[in-house]
Amino acid sequence: MLKSMTGFGKASAENENISVDIELKSVNSRFLDAFFRLPNFLSIKEFELKDVIKKRINRGKISVSLQVNFKSPKDSPWGINTDKLNDFLLTVDEIKKQSKVNDELKLNHLLLNKDLFSGNKIEINDKDFEFIKNTLNKAVDELIVMKTNEGSQLSKDLQNRTNEIETKVEEINMQARNSVVEYHSILKKRIKNLLEDVNINEDRLETELAILADKADITEECIRLKSHLKFFNDCLNGEESNGRRLNFLCQEINREANTIASKTLSSEISHKSIFIKEEIEKIQEQIQNIE
Repeated sequence: MLKSMTGFGKASAENENISVDIELKSVNSRFLDAFFRLPNFLSIKEFELKDVIKKRINRGKISVSLQVNFKSPKDSPWGINTDKLNDFLLTVDEIKKQSKVNDELKLNHLLLNKDLFSGNKIEINDKDFEFIKNTLNKAVDELIVMKTNEGSQLSKDLQNRTNEIETKVEEINMQARNSVVEYHSILKKRIKNLLEDVNINEDRLETELAILADKADITEECIRLKSHLKFFNDCLNGEESNGRRLNFLCQEINREANTIASKTLSSEISHKSIFIKEEIEKIQEQIQNIE
């Protein structure tokens, strides 16, 4: 099943110690890149968090915003430095006495003084970190749902386009045999007109004409093109999403269409091969968004 590389997922959860909020945003990328915005105390765990994503997503540039709030004030990284706070208040009182200023001390005056916060050193325990990883997996679940829904829409569009290409290939295949026979006949007439007064070895002429006509035969290209289309449709309907394989098959289909266009002497077949190339170009644009 195809998956788009673009999507969004979020999850929130809480246990007895912490509450966790996670948001994931995914966009196109040739490889898998995960960028985390984490609290400082989780920076040493970034590799393990990335591993959660790598196990479930193959490609895309994923931005992860992860926030953790502690329920107990003593566990908060914003601990208050009580000694410094008391010293600060005493100093403010002394300043007011000396300067004879009676302005009230407001909360924002305290919050602007970073020295009043001790910055408790936080070490997340194994149980809470496992809880964070489970929450991340829930956000990934939601991201995958969105990626799968978009992939389903892409798959329908690609299937319609490959069906159109298959129809054109069948038409080309049916016209190809008549085109070769017609080319053989035209060549024979032209040669006889040019060599009316010269004795011609009919057997040698037929052999050379058959060789020239065979060079214009596109049967093999049609067979290979249909084979590539079958593999392409198998990928569309398979369990895995493989944008790289689909892109490779597009290149092969385009190669066969180019060969058909260069070999055929039929303008009608040439127009159909151009249609195939145009559809493949549109398909390749769509595939850039497939995981």
